[in-house]
Amino acid sequence: MYNIKLTKIAAESIQKIEKKSREKIISKISQLKDEPLLLGKALKGPLKEYRSVRAAGQRYRIIYQVLENEIIVIVVAVGIRKAGDKKDIYELMKKYIKVGFIDRD
Repeated sequence: MYNIKLTKIAAESIQKIEKKSREKIISKISQLKDEPLLLGKALKGPLKEYRSVRAAGQRYRIIYQVLENEIIVIVVAVGIRKAGDKKDIYELMKKYIKVGFIDRD
């Protein structure tokens, strides 16, 4: 069983989400304890070190990193998938990495 850790960005994002969706997201995050590599999909390009899983009616994405040697899942960001929108969670992740809010290591 993996331990779950949240980045400050992920924790703050979750707190801003309305209660019903937040509960579904937290439930999905807890499922990552068992099989994080089977539950989500690997991302590509600049986000290739991360995985993503859908939550709360497919609307939200939980972006996480699995550290197998430490048996830890780090939830790095949570947000809405809006392709083509500047608030799209994948676009925000790229910005977070670029400005150093999230380490690539």
